[in-house]
Amino acid sequence: MEFLGVILDSLLIVLVIILIVLGIKMLDTLNKVNAILDNAQKKIDSLDGVFNLVDIASNKLSLVTDTIISGIIAFISGLFEKKGKRDTDE
Repeated sequence: MEFLGVILDSLLIVLVIILIVLGIKMLDTLNKVNAILDNAQKKIDSLDGVFNLVDIASNKLSLVTDTIISGIIAFISGLFEKKGKRDTDE
């Protein structure tokens, strides 16, 4: 009976040592993953300015094209209104 207790104690000690080693390896892995994520975040932040620039440029281009299109629509509408007025005047 005493022999069984010694074997169980030895196995528990080995299990605790294995768990401690695995815990240390997990912490090391988490530190590496954290470093990789920090690096990726820095790269994303550096690209943020470029995306803001593209956003501003697309907004200005949209404003210009909307203005041009509204001018063309007003011109075409004016042509049809003049044609309609001439027909009613005659």
